[in-house]
Amino acid sequence: MAETRETLVQHYREMRARFLLAIDGLDDARLTEPSIDGWSVKDHMLHIAFWDGLRAGDIRRISAGHETAWKLDGRDGELNAIAFDMRKDMTLGQARWELAVTHEAVLDAIEGMAERALDPSLYGEMGLRGQHEAVHTTWIARWCSQRV
Repeated sequence: MAETRETLVQHYREMRARFLLAIDGLDDARLTEPSIDGWSVKDHMLHIAFWDGLRAGDIRRISAGHETAWKLDGRDGELNAIAFDMRKDMTLGQARWELAVTHEAVLDAIEGMAERALDPSLYGEMGLRGQHEAVHTTWIARWCSQRV
């Protein structure tokens, strides 16, 4: 199926709704408890926000006729480690803000994207229709079910 701005916006809104549902009801202590392979839910929030920021920039970059800036060549683990280290001391309040603002940046970038930016082959490993947040949602939902 060819992508449209509408299907992409719907995809990212639905994925975010599932993520927010997975963390709904967790108190601040559980959101900041580093027990998901050493990460807290807050860390996952900041990680998703980091990648949303990259995605929004790439959509705008590709819309402007440029190439992706994120040719990771399997080095996403290195980038994740740097981002984690740089963001780990952010507050839960800032994590919530980052998650909301970068999500809106992705939606705004999609709504304003050029036709050429609908071509998923231009995005490299990050892809245009990412499933990254869904993976984190699954991990968090599994963690929550084991902690009940």
